Amino acid sequence: MAMNMAGSSGGGGRGRRRAAVMAEINVTPMVDVMLVLLIIFMVAAPLMTSTIDIDLPVASGGKSLASNAPPLTLSVKRTNGACNSNVELYLGDTLISSADLLPKIKAIRETRSDADSVVFLRGDKDVCYTDMMKLLGYIRTAGFKANIVIVPEQGS
Repeated sequence: MAMNMAGSSGGGGRGRRRAAVMAEINVTPMVDVMLVLLIIFMVAAPLMTSTIDIDLPVASGGKSLASNAPPLTLSVKRTNGACNSNVELYLGDTLISSADLLPKIKAIRETRSDADSVVFLRGDKDVCYTDMMKLLGYIRTAGFKANIVIVPEQGS
Protein backbone atom coordinates (compact mmCIF):
# COMPACT_ATOMS: atom_id res chain seq x y z
CA MET A 1 0.00 0.00 0.00
CA ALA A 2 1.20 3.50 -0.72
CA MET A 3 0.53 6.69 1.15
CA ASN A 4 0.40 10.16 -0.32
CA MET A 5 2.38 12.42 2.01
CA ALA A 6 2.68 15.47 -0.26
CA GLY A 7 2.23 18.77 1.55
CA SER A 8 2.96 17.31 4.98
CA SER A 9 5.80 18.94 6.84
CA GLY A 10 5.90 16.31 9.54
CA GLY A 11 6.17 19.01 12.22
CA GLY A 12 2.60 18.90 13.39
CA GLY A 13 1.41 22.54 13.40
CA ARG A 14 -2.04 23.24 14.77
CA GLY A 15 -4.04 24.37 11.77
CA ARG A 16 -2.52 21.98 9.25
CA ARG A 17 -4.46 19.08 7.86
CA ARG A 18 -2.90 15.78 6.91
CA ALA A 19 -3.31 14.68 3.34
CA ALA A 20 -5.73 11.83 2.69
CA VAL A 21 -4.29 8.31 2.62
CA MET A 22 -4.26 6.73 -0.84
CA ALA A 23 -5.86 3.30 -0.46
CA GLU A 24 -5.18 1.69 -3.85
CA ILE A 25 -3.64 -1.74 -4.22
CA ASN A 26 -0.85 -2.13 -6.75
CA VAL A 27 -1.66 -5.36 -8.63
CA THR A 28 1.29 -5.29 -11.03
CA PRO A 29 3.55 -7.56 -8.91
CA MET A 30 0.71 -10.05 -8.47
CA VAL A 31 0.12 -10.18 -12.24
CA ASP A 32 3.85 -10.70 -12.84
CA VAL A 33 3.95 -13.62 -10.42
CA MET A 34 0.86 -15.20 -11.99
CA LEU A 35 2.34 -14.96 -15.50
CA VAL A 36 5.59 -16.58 -14.35
CA LEU A 37 3.64 -19.43 -12.71
CA LEU A 38 1.57 -19.88 -15.87
CA ILE A 39 4.70 -20.22 -18.00
CA ILE A 40 6.24 -22.70 -15.55
CA PHE A 41 3.14 -24.90 -15.62
CA MET A 42 2.89 -24.73 -19.41
CA VAL A 43 6.46 -25.95 -19.77
CA ALA A 44 6.23 -28.61 -17.06
CA ALA A 45 2.81 -30.05 -17.99
CA PRO A 46 3.93 -32.33 -20.87
CA LEU A 47 6.53 -33.92 -18.62
CA MET A 48 3.98 -34.73 -15.91
CA THR A 49 1.42 -36.52 -18.06
CA SER A 50 2.51 -40.09 -17.45
CA THR A 51 3.31 -42.25 -14.44
CA ILE A 52 5.48 -44.74 -16.36
CA ASP A 53 9.04 -44.57 -15.02
CA ILE A 54 11.24 -43.95 -18.08
CA ASP A 55 14.77 -42.59 -18.19
CA LEU A 56 14.35 -39.91 -20.87
CA PRO A 57 17.34 -38.82 -22.97
CA VAL A 58 18.90 -35.39 -22.50
CA ALA A 59 19.00 -33.05 -25.52
CA SER A 60 18.72 -29.40 -26.40
CA GLY A 61 15.85 -27.68 -28.18
CA GLY A 62 12.15 -28.33 -28.11
CA LYS A 63 9.05 -26.26 -27.53
CA SER A 64 5.79 -26.82 -25.74
CA LEU A 65 2.45 -27.27 -27.48
CA ALA A 66 -0.94 -26.16 -26.24
CA SER A 67 -4.00 -28.35 -26.74
CA ASN A 68 -7.52 -28.64 -25.38
CA ALA A 69 -7.61 -32.45 -25.20
CA PRO A 70 -5.36 -34.39 -22.86
CA PRO A 71 -2.22 -35.34 -24.79
CA LEU A 72 -1.87 -38.86 -26.12
CA THR A 73 1.39 -40.35 -24.88
CA LEU A 74 3.14 -43.45 -26.11
CA SER A 75 5.84 -44.63 -23.70
CA VAL A 76 8.52 -47.14 -24.66
CA LYS A 77 10.41 -48.90 -21.89
CA ARG A 78 13.26 -51.25 -22.64
CA THR A 79 13.39 -54.54 -20.82
CA ASN A 80 16.46 -56.78 -20.71
CA GLY A 81 17.56 -58.20 -24.02
CA ALA A 82 18.46 -57.28 -27.57
CA CYS A 83 16.85 -54.79 -29.91
CA ASN A 84 13.56 -55.38 -31.74
CA SER A 85 12.14 -57.71 -29.13
CA ASN A 86 12.19 -56.56 -25.55
CA VAL A 87 10.26 -53.32 -25.14
CA GLU A 88 7.12 -52.55 -23.20
CA LEU A 89 4.67 -50.15 -24.85
CA TYR A 90 2.28 -48.00 -22.84
CA LEU A 91 -0.51 -46.03 -24.48
CA GLY A 92 -1.25 -43.48 -21.79
CA ASP A 93 -0.77 -45.57 -18.66
CA THR A 94 -2.02 -48.85 -20.20
CA LEU A 95 0.36 -51.62 -21.23
CA ILE A 96 -0.29 -52.58 -24.87
CA SER A 97 1.23 -55.11 -27.25
CA SER A 98 2.96 -53.94 -30.41
CA ALA A 99 0.41 -55.86 -32.53
CA ASP A 100 -2.49 -53.93 -30.97
CA LEU A 101 -0.80 -50.53 -31.18
CA LEU A 102 -1.56 -49.50 -34.77
CA PRO A 103 -5.28 -50.38 -34.76
CA LYS A 104 -5.74 -48.69 -31.39
CA ILE A 105 -4.07 -45.41 -32.34
CA LYS A 106 -5.94 -45.37 -35.68
CA ALA A 107 -9.21 -45.63 -33.74
CA ILE A 108 -8.12 -42.82 -31.40
CA ARG A 109 -7.13 -40.63 -34.38
CA GLU A 110 -10.63 -40.92 -35.85
CA THR A 111 -12.10 -39.38 -32.68
CA ARG A 112 -9.73 -36.39 -32.52
CA SER A 113 -9.62 -33.15 -34.46
CA ASP A 114 -6.65 -31.97 -36.52
CA ALA A 115 -5.63 -29.62 -33.74
CA ASP A 116 -5.25 -32.57 -31.34
CA SER A 117 -3.29 -34.78 -33.73
CA VAL A 118 -0.04 -34.97 -31.74
CA VAL A 119 1.38 -38.00 -29.93
CA PHE A 120 4.06 -37.46 -27.28
CA LEU A 121 6.56 -40.28 -27.72
CA ARG A 122 8.47 -40.98 -24.52
CA GLY A 123 11.31 -43.40 -25.13
CA ASP A 124 13.74 -44.81 -22.59
CA LYS A 125 17.24 -43.64 -23.48
CA ASP A 126 18.35 -47.27 -23.87
CA VAL A 127 15.65 -48.17 -26.43
CA CYS A 128 17.10 -49.15 -29.80
CA TYR A 129 16.90 -46.72 -32.68
CA THR A 130 15.07 -49.27 -34.85
CA ASP A 131 12.33 -49.67 -32.23
CA MET A 132 11.78 -45.92 -32.06
CA MET A 133 11.68 -45.60 -35.86
CA LYS A 134 9.13 -48.40 -36.07
CA LEU A 135 6.92 -46.60 -33.56
CA LEU A 136 7.31 -43.29 -35.39
CA GLY A 137 6.16 -45.09 -38.54
CA TYR A 138 3.06 -46.41 -36.73
CA ILE A 139 2.26 -42.92 -35.45
CA ARG A 140 2.59 -41.41 -38.95
CA THR A 141 0.54 -44.22 -40.51
CA ALA A 142 -2.27 -43.55 -38.05
CA GLY A 143 -2.29 -39.86 -39.07
CA PHE A 144 -0.69 -38.36 -35.98
CA LYS A 145 2.32 -36.07 -35.69
CA ALA A 146 4.97 -37.21 -33.24
CA ASN A 147 6.75 -35.16 -30.60
CA ILE A 148 9.63 -36.92 -28.90
CA VAL A 149 9.79 -35.95 -25.22
CA ILE A 150 13.27 -35.17 -23.89
CA VAL A 151 14.84 -33.77 -20.75
CA PRO A 152 16.24 -30.30 -21.57
CA GLU A 153 20.02 -30.10 -21.56
CA GLN A 154 21.45 -27.85 -18.86
CA GLY A 155 22.98 -24.61 -20.08
CA SER A 156 21.15 -24.38 -23.41
